[in-house]
Amino acid sequence: MSIFEAIILGIIQGATEFLPVSSSGHMVLIPALFGLSEPNLNVVAIAHLGTLLAVLIYFAADIGQIIAAVWTGLRQRDLMGTPNARLGWYIVVGTIPAVIGALLFEAQLEEMFTDPKAVAGFLLITAAFLIVGEYMRSGWNSIEKMSWLDAIIIGVFQLFALLPGVSRSGSTIVGGMVRGFNRPWAARYSFLLGIPAILGAGLLATLDLLQAPNLSAMLPALFTTFAVAGIVGYACIHLLLTWVRQRSLYPFAIYCVALSLISFILL
Repeated sequence: MSIFEAIILGIIQGATEFLPVSSSGHMVLIPALFGLSEPNLNVVAIAHLGTLLAVLIYFAADIGQIIAAVWTGLRQRDLMGTPNARLGWYIVVGTIPAVIGALLFEAQLEEMFTDPKAVAGFLLITAAFLIVGEYMRSGWNSIEKMSWLDAIIIGVFQLFALLPGVSRSGSTIVGGMVRGFNRPWAARYSFLLGIPAILGAGLLATLDLLQAPNLSAMLPALFTTFAVAGIVGYACIHLLLTWVRQRSLYPFAIYCVALSLISFILL
């Protein structure tokens, strides 16, 4: 992979990991549409680690407060004593459905990544999710009222994002909105919920990458992808959190439909 392709990969991953338009879908469709070489899954994982760094830096204060609250709850044997402690355990529970789905359907999911038309079809699911989320948005719920059922249902929405073309951020934001949370809080929780999933996938792929015989030759491209994905990802986190305060998710739904139709026509 050339440095140019590494930059393109980093930009795609950094932007689409957090904007509700599916990073996995773009990783499949963009190379297919523009004749680029298909990115190696290990390189994609490095790009994911770049976006993970972005979300860790952006939400460093929140993450620190959650970890401190969970630790204090464990020491005092009061696991759910504060909103931040409850939030930490809800993130753990919300991660479980996607982990189970990934373990059970690993082979089938990998096969889907080789079918651009299937990916284009799954983009329409992302668009449908975003439209439904906006239609059902109410804002009656809050972090103080959040329950185990909320965490599980939002986690099930994240499970759908295992399908290439279904946006993880989009599905979990919609899951939060379906459960009555306002758009800004649903987006914030979506980013926090994504940390364990991105970390797990990135670390597993990194372990495989360390065994690659040509690792030293790949390092410049890998570092470029990592850095670009992190910088673009940080900017897009801020962009989306600013966007959802005053604007709907409908433009992202329209984009997903447009990209899906273009892909069907050209592929």
